[in-house]
Amino acid sequence: MSTASRIADRAAEIPAVEREDVSLLLVLPGLFLFAAFMFFPMLYLIGISFTNARPANLFGGGSFLTFGEATFVGLRNYVAVLTDATFWNSVGVTWLFVATSLVGKVVLGLSIALVVTNDRVRGARFLRSLLIVPMGLPAIFTITVWRGIFSSARFGLANQLLAWLGVGTVAWLNERWAAFFAYNVTEMWLAYPFMVIITVSALQDVPDELHEAAMVDGASYLSRFFHVTLPSVKRPVLFASILTAAASFQQFLIPYVFNEGGPARLNELIIVYGYREAFQFSQYGQGAAIMLIAIAFIGAFMWLNVKKGKLADGVDEA
Repeated sequence: MSTASRIADRAAEIPAVEREDVSLLLVLPGLFLFAAFMFFPMLYLIGISFTNARPANLFGGGSFLTFGEATFVGLRNYVAVLTDATFWNSVGVTWLFVATSLVGKVVLGLSIALVVTNDRVRGARFLRSLLIVPMGLPAIFTITVWRGIFSSARFGLANQLLAWLGVGTVAWLNERWAAFFAYNVTEMWLAYPFMVIITVSALQDVPDELHEAAMVDGASYLSRFFHVTLPSVKRPVLFASILTAAASFQQFLIPYVFNEGGPARLNELIIVYGYREAFQFSQYGQGAAIMLIAIAFIGAFMWLNVKKGKLADGVDEA
């Protein structure tokens, strides 16, 4: 009898209960690491949100695990946050950013995907490989480059383009809506490769027979796009849209690197607002409360979209 056979026979002799115990022991290290890096920080964040934690009392004495010398203040941090006009401005700006950037990302991603899947485009595979290059670049590098493009100085690429068109220069990062527009363009650049990958995969699954039948019936290109292409790729694009919208809601680097959510804190997305309250104004308790409220918003957004979009059934379900 071979060694493998003996091992198999021996394994068969082990009671099922013991095998389950062994399996549990093998899983425990992974569960421990997951809890250490996910559950503990979340529980600690929740605990801090109910205290008056600041650098002086959190790290000044006592135990870090027991929040140092910070004292329990109940819901005071949440009340302070929810009655702060700056907080509600950040919430409104964040939702507006999510909506506008999502529309731009879907339109840009779908447009590029239609081009690179068109039979008349030569070198489509090579183009697809080039389109995902931005995914391989560090986000901070890309955002810094775009910050230079939208420089308020005359030598900024955007201002040079406007000068070439005969339009005056724009103080991109010093005007609220100009800066907001710059945020959107940069977010679209960062996210379009993901949208293109999902959309191209969906377009490749659209049966050619549907287009051929529509052409036989005399349908124009736009008619085929709205009545054949869009219905066929709707669910995958919706799935990608929900994921990228959630990522936009958590956007931090773009506003912070561009102008820290300025001018005058008017463009602070909610994550930037929470970060500044915690680390620039040393209000750790309020910062924790802001982050937990942001998590609640994101969770509600994801649940509502997955529920209403029936994405739990799979992106390919009708």
